[in-house]
Amino acid sequence: MIKLEKTLLAYNTAVFKDIAKEEITALDSSLLPLQQGLSLSSYVGKSPFSITLLNISDDAASIKLKAGIFYTGIIAGCSCSDDPSPVDEQNEYCDLLFTIDKSTAETTVELLEH
Repeated sequence: MIKLEKTLLAYNTAVFKDIAKEEITALDSSLLPLQQGLSLSSYVGKSPFSITLLNISDDAASIKLKAGIFYTGIIAGCSCSDDPSPVDEQNEYCDLLFTIDKSTAETTVELLEH
């Protein structure tokens, strides 16, 4: 369960975007649907991801953050002892929608199609 409590508390303040970026990038990448967003590789890489906020909206119940996520993926070889292919990281990108419940800070994350 993801809870973006600091982001919720910072909503409608001058530091909201900075707090949202900081709190989201502190999340464990395994909590995000990055694997499903891969387009050039087969597995999410170990490098940290970065975020760009694309759109912010809200309604009575929630805050919605559309974010661009930059991360890396790898093309895995056969894992044989004589496999000559190096493990190269590929740059990947996907759009995610974070929906923050205004009463609990519980957050759902959805992969958006391009």
